[in-house]
Amino acid sequence: MLWMILCHDRPDSGALRQQTRPAHLAHIAPLAETNRVRFAGPLLDDAGGPDGVAKGSLIVADFVDRAAAESWAEADPYALAGLFDEVQITPLRQVVP
Repeated sequence: MLWMILCHDRPDSGALRQQTRPAHLAHIAPLAETNRVRFAGPLLDDAGGPDGVAKGSLIVADFVDRAAAESWAEADPYALAGLFDEVQITPLRQVVP
């Protein structure tokens, strides 16, 4: 089943995000390598574009159940570093494409 993991960064945490990014990418790699990630990327501020400042993360991935999605999210280096102010985990059904 697909799960959306929506994470909002704490204010003024850009340096922590940059510092922790390599570990975060290593954490998500096994999901990507097994084709379980449908979509993932940073949420940007209103400036958007390549110069937009990240203010959170969105991951849509296949997990067997809520417990597996929560366990994965809790082990994310971003979460362990205290980057997130709020994390929402919600099941979803992909309709398009």
